[in-house]
Amino acid sequence: MKAKFEELLQIAKGRTVCIQTHDYPDPDALASAFALQELLRRRGIDAEIGHFGTVDKVNIRMMMDVFEIRTMTEEQMRALPEDVVVINVDVQKNNSNLTDMHGEELVCIDHHPWVTKEHYAVVIHKLVGSCATIVTQLFEELGEEIPPIIATALLYGIKMDTRNLCVGVTDEDLEAFSMLHRIADHDIIRQLDNNSLQLSDLRAYGAAIHNITVYDGIGFVHIPFDCPDGLIASVSNFILELDAVKLAVVYADRSGGLKFSVRSEASSINAGQLVNLALRGVGNGGGHATMAGGLLYKERISELGSDIDTAIHKRFGEALEKVKNG
Repeated sequence: MKAKFEELLQIAKGRTVCIQTHDYPDPDALASAFALQELLRRRGIDAEIGHFGTVDKVNIRMMMDVFEIRTMTEEQMRALPEDVVVINVDVQKNNSNLTDMHGEELVCIDHHPWVTKEHYAVVIHKLVGSCATIVTQLFEELGEEIPPIIATALLYGIKMDTRNLCVGVTDEDLEAFSMLHRIADHDIIRQLDNNSLQLSDLRAYGAAIHNITVYDGIGFVHIPFDCPDGLIASVSNFILELDAVKLAVVYADRSGGLKFSVRSEASSINAGQLVNLALRGVGNGGGHATMAGGLLYKERISELGSDIDTAIHKRFGEALEKVKNG
């Protein structure tokens, strides 16, 4: 990774640089971007962090305040020069949760399964539980000391993206977590943990409780209004905790269609493959074996017929059979 980081520096030297996370960034994306920004600063490169979509969850807003993470507005991102170097963090090009901007996406640092067919000049990619783990390893390989504030952000990113080291975690995540744990400010971690839910979130959880349908271990929930990606994912995790549910499929109305979050605790069901198959032809999706997301395009919803929920249940049921049968 050290050599690839040096290539990144050569590309970014003397140019405007934007570290772009996925839309509606989560703690892992923000922590990774924040730490990478510090690494670049130490090498004489000033980079700004940017994302599309709002930050609505209270713990993420608190995270940005506590760590003083500053991000550009959408207007500022669109006003960047045409030759801006874009570093995609925790996401890949052509993903449903990445809004395209006019710069050159030349660098990608990501931990999700590699699915994009687009070219990057530099790719730093590992199949680990958190993108923050990769950035932590970059600090170590470069011989850079990690200050407590950066360590705390990275630790929180790993903690949240692996659901407290329970989902998708690898030995590399554990090693990074252990190292960061010795440096991090645990009072801040507790503060963030105790402020993860706000009153307005209860509406989405209420819709989940009211609308849940369970078929053969699959819990389907249609949230009939728009809500942030992070909240949809939280509801998906919530549904998966039910003893009758081994696979959670949660989808919410969105101006651009239907936004999906899928969670699997069954080793035989790869969530990323499942959502990709289920939405093929009407949208796109992908992700990890245990957690994934997708988008059903607005212009294709009419193809589902008058009973959208039944059509979605059928699509996922058929996709599940294909995944199970290899």
